[in-house]
Amino acid sequence: MKTKEQIVRNWLPRYTGRPLKAAGADGWGRYILLTNFTDYVDHFAARFGVKVVGRDRPMQSATGTGEGRDITILNFGMGSAMAATVMDLLGAIAPDAVLFLGKCGGLKKTRVGDFVLPIAAIRGEGTSNEYMPPEVPALPSFRLQRAVSQAIVKHQCDYWTGTVHTTNRRVWEHDDQFKSYLKKIRAIGIDMETATIFLVGFVNSIPKGALLLVSDSPMTPEGVKTSESDRLITEKFVRRHLDVGIDALIDLRDSGESVKHLRFE
Repeated sequence: MKTKEQIVRNWLPRYTGRPLKAAGADGWGRYILLTNFTDYVDHFAARFGVKVVGRDRPMQSATGTGEGRDITILNFGMGSAMAATVMDLLGAIAPDAVLFLGKCGGLKKTRVGDFVLPIAAIRGEGTSNEYMPPEVPALPSFRLQRAVSQAIVKHQCDYWTGTVHTTNRRVWEHDDQFKSYLKKIRAIGIDMETATIFLVGFVNSIPKGALLLVSDSPMTPEGVKTSESDRLITEKFVRRHLDVGIDALIDLRDSGESVKHLRFE
């Protein structure tokens, strides 16, 4: 295998257990939901009455039928390295849109359970530097973020916009110097994947966006995520998070509009 195309076409089925060329629920949708959690995949599969593929693989997925036709949800794991990997592998199917449903720590006035619709991401993870120079911004596709915004409103919810800081560092909540840095850059949230997804999606010409769920408030000791608080977040907010993402992709699919380029008349 000498080319990138040959590699990703071989590796995507190997990582997921899902063949490149298959129809319906056995194949890949043109619209992809990305997640870090298997329970999102399980909820999606239950909603559309389909099976989860890849329980024995690094990445699990499910493709919808009926209302969810042409939409696949994929759990790629956690962290910027895996985010870069999945965006490279998805180049094998060249999806029409990829929407990341992630969780983030809230850094400003956000509360647990709030939505953050990022307009940009700060490339603090380092992984994306392997793809483009540091001065290249990590931005979502505007048309996709607009569809997500409309879906949030349809669900009678509100959201925050702003810049998200993406880091490779998982345990930092004890570090006052790093927290001072986060205050200085005025980011609204912090996560480990968004900037990588935006930048590597750009490199691979994949339209991409993100809708983040605030899962903790890590700037204060009492706001740091625990096993119990994470369980409550999952019970109270994950289903709504997933439903908004699904509806955004359904609306986008049915509109027939291009995601990659949007022109105002």
